[in-house]
Amino acid sequence: MEAYLLEWANLLLRWVHVITVIAWIGSSFYFVFLDNNLLKPQSPDLLEKGVDGALWAVHGGGFYNPQKYMVAPRKIHTKLHWFYWESYSSWLTGFALFTVLYLYNASTFLIDKSLMDWQPPTAIAAALGFLVAFWLVYDTVCRVFGFRKNGEAIVAALMLIVVAFASWLACQLFAGRAAFLLVGAMIATSMSGNVFFWIIPGQRKVVAAMTSGEPYDAQALAIHGKRGKQRSVHNTYFTLPVIFAMLSNHYSFLYTHELRWVLLFVMMLAGALIRQFFVQRHGYHLGRASNPWPFAAVGVVLIVGVIVALRPTGPKAAAPQASATAAVSYAQVQKVLEQRCYQCHGAQVQMKNVRLDSPEAVQLNAQNVYQQAVVSKQMPMNNATGITEAERNLLGQWFLAGAKLE
Repeated sequence: MEAYLLEWANLLLRWVHVITVIAWIGSSFYFVFLDNNLLKPQSPDLLEKGVDGALWAVHGGGFYNPQKYMVAPRKIHTKLHWFYWESYSSWLTGFALFTVLYLYNASTFLIDKSLMDWQPPTAIAAALGFLVAFWLVYDTVCRVFGFRKNGEAIVAALMLIVVAFASWLACQLFAGRAAFLLVGAMIATSMSGNVFFWIIPGQRKVVAAMTSGEPYDAQALAIHGKRGKQRSVHNTYFTLPVIFAMLSNHYSFLYTHELRWVLLFVMMLAGALIRQFFVQRHGYHLGRASNPWPFAAVGVVLIVGVIVALRPTGPKAAAPQASATAAVSYAQVQKVLEQRCYQCHGAQVQMKNVRLDSPEAVQLNAQNVYQQAVVSKQMPMNNATGITEAERNLLGQWFLAGAKLE
């Protein structure tokens, strides 16, 4: 029953997390689009009101005219909308999902004893330390170098080094799947940290000063807008790398590779470059940015390079088919399942509601066994039960020969 309820918690939290992430990324992408497409108004009445940029758009049968004020307008006549719950909800649901799947089952999903043989509490503390440490390093780099001459280039260079190191370290300490997710989670945590610690507090100070009825120094308040803009831009570049890290932990050919940290870093870098293409493209047609295509080209080249580097070789790819004719009895398969699979799919525990301790159950799940244990090699998780390549091949031969119970 516990495993069944955990599966439902996993499903529902994942569902809610995806919904909130879509809302957050959607609003983030929209405001980046606005910032790169707003034009300085020529109308005297708009200039008198302090409008710094405006845009006309059509959607859903109506026309929209968003306007941007630097620092704050003189008066807000209608309700002021804040954009922060999308970020907070994304982090809270993501952390809850991470807790249910990885921290609660640390010995299964977080720990790979062939890499680091530590106890679950230690592994959990180390995983949480990744989230905190990355935020502290990133925030310090931004505060120290962010507003210096060529500050953004310095921040970008330093964070590339930090992310590369974090990717390597995570893959040395944690199971491959968990390592990929953890790298994505640490960057996503910093994205929410930007909103929670800098963007929203800065905006609140500006609004409070504007609505207080007291004189205020607009130039002094401008730093909050600059800092909020800086962190918001960083968030948009973090987005595609985070999404890749979150999705890639479902593909074992990436996280089981001996150079998995390199693959993760290169693919995240490609995502950031492609995001730069879209950001710069918004301003290119207005003459505000140079041609963005080189960023997209480099990103695509990196992705194609990874695809080519990971291509399967002929003999290995053909091996399962070549050995499919070998006769394998169910008794041989049962012996492997008993040693390697019953711990999680037997009478006592049924992970994913799958049982493999009877001939009928094995035949019903034969396709899943073949895909998970032979093709993708995701099971047993982190190879906790020590299944051998010979045993995987035996399962493959049995399935390809018809999965008979004889």
